[in-house]
Amino acid sequence: MRKVLLVTGGSRGIGAATCILAAQKGWDVAVNYSANAQAANSVVQQIEAAGGRAISVQADVAHEGQVLAMFQKVRTELGPLQGLVNNAGVVDVSARLDEMSMARWRRMFDINVLGSMLCAREAILQMSTRHGGHGGSIVNLSSAAARLGSPGQYLDYAAAKGAIDSFTLGLAKEVAGEGIRVNAIRPGLIDTEIHASGGLPNRVKDLEHLVPAKRGGSAMEVAQAIVWLLSDEASYTTMSLVDVSGGR
Repeated sequence: MRKVLLVTGGSRGIGAATCILAAQKGWDVAVNYSANAQAANSVVQQIEAAGGRAISVQADVAHEGQVLAMFQKVRTELGPLQGLVNNAGVVDVSARLDEMSMARWRRMFDINVLGSMLCAREAILQMSTRHGGHGGSIVNLSSAAARLGSPGQYLDYAAAKGAIDSFTLGLAKEVAGEGIRVNAIRPGLIDTEIHASGGLPNRVKDLEHLVPAKRGGSAMEVAQAIVWLLSDEASYTTMSLVDVSGGR
């Protein structure tokens, strides 16, 4: 029986790499996107061209109704979930705390924290043996920023990812006896489009000298760790925060 995986924010960057690699490893993949249907469909086409099975599904993870509809569509078209990657997330323009607005903070936490909690809740309702499921794996996307704090740039983003770390640790303990493993990946300086969305398209090049490995990472290098945590090879790994950061 093939396993079903949902990747939020699966249309680009780390999410897209995860979708493609997971499909290569035998998962049926639901590629979530918020606005860019073309990008999500491109990922689906790449998976199908390689002989895999995938669908694209629209939902803004900050909106409960859209998330509920997404989970129903995935279950109807692919089957019950065995894997969830909470990858959808945003940054904002570089700023100090005393330059930030409440609206910015609400967006940051609604998407990066509450969206992940909402998707995890719905995944548990399908996966947990307590609810008649057969177990599964949840991988949350945190960030090295949770350790570093991102002063003067993304303090709110770092705080949101710190919340993801705490959420991961607590949820892992909560559902460990119900067949569900919960872990988080903390990427460091990774070359993806998210930096440009925050107004710093050259951020990786500008900061790679601070990385002990002396380079930025790739989306596929992060995806390798995510897909391992999803797999049966990580069957005794839960409550782990895995840094993929080149030593930073």
